[in-house]
Amino acid sequence: MIEGLEQFDAIRPYEPEEMKQAFEDLLNDRQFGLIMKGFAPWLPKFIRNGLLRLAFTGVKSPLDFQMRFMKPVVRYVIRKYTDGCVFIHDSLPADKQTPRYTFISNHRDIVLDSAFLDLKLVEAGYPTTVEIGIGDNLLIYPWIKRLVRMNKAFTVRRGLTAHEMFESSQLMSRYIHFAVTHKKENIWIAQREGRAKDSDDRTQESVLKMMAMGGDLRELNIVPLTISYEFDPCDYLKAQEFQQKRDNPSFKKSRQDDLDNMKTGILGYKGRVTYHCGTPVNQWIDEIAGLPKNEFFTTLAQRMDREIHRGYTLYPCNYIAYDELEGGRTQATHYNEADRQRFESYLAGQLEKIHIPGKDESFLRHKLLEMYANPVRNLFAAQ
Repeated sequence: MIEGLEQFDAIRPYEPEEMKQAFEDLLNDRQFGLIMKGFAPWLPKFIRNGLLRLAFTGVKSPLDFQMRFMKPVVRYVIRKYTDGCVFIHDSLPADKQTPRYTFISNHRDIVLDSAFLDLKLVEAGYPTTVEIGIGDNLLIYPWIKRLVRMNKAFTVRRGLTAHEMFESSQLMSRYIHFAVTHKKENIWIAQREGRAKDSDDRTQESVLKMMAMGGDLRELNIVPLTISYEFDPCDYLKAQEFQQKRDNPSFKKSRQDDLDNMKTGILGYKGRVTYHCGTPVNQWIDEIAGLPKNEFFTTLAQRMDREIHRGYTLYPCNYIAYDELEGGRTQATHYNEADRQRFESYLAGQLEKIHIPGKDESFLRHKLLEMYANPVRNLFAAQ
């Protein structure tokens, strides 16, 4: 184990020497066993476990685990639930072996944001994938925590007091710096806590301040990353939550709601997907390095946003939503009547999935349109 890593035992992913025991603990977990039984109820437990052990042969590290188990799963998700995933990375240095990066991106899906990036990095010839931060609110069962730690995830603690949050942020920041500089790992982290439910993607200064706690931001090699979905399978759930919070300001999602969102995000249709790497921060951070501290982080967040917004890939549905909300057809060259009819049919289908008391169709439709129009607005402003 790398010297100094023990200080991060409370949050870090598993190390190679811990993988075998973690896998055995996973197989012995009753709830995990029930899930595996659901996939193959006709197989006795000892045969299911035996097959899993056989598949695990030769897996010595979290990266091995991803390549053996997660890579084919992610390829299947892309093949079945998208119309292709494109990775644009020509802004990164030509040397793919030496640098390690901290990708800060807009947030579309807690599972797939990093999973698609992992696959695309490997396919593009980069030597490793990314470690990710995942909120402990999603780790509701021991088997989930074991599985994500085997999959290069570190834990982000939620629901803390102000003092606990400060200490937790310090620990996480030190770990991110340690992972990049000592473990030689890439990092993926969302630009904000939780998804921007209206797709108005903005970098929280608190995320950047947290990352600066552990050392010089330059050593993290930060890359702004833009994720563009043609269709967001969770859009109707986000619209539903907007109405629930409008009607009841104290409304909060349950843990089961979070799991349902994860399932919908993975198994829902996404259309075309694009990952676009912006200009690495180190190429321009010195321009703002002399600013007072608070002004520095405000300016850094704004520059990050501009890079992320410039990286949007826009689809016909984005332009259609923009024109409908703006009350014109200024973007009509980007779509045709077939595109418009397809998007109308899509919206109607998503609205039908919403079942809540006092369902406000007009409000919900407006929220859905905002989700698809805001990337257009932000790209225009960034240009």
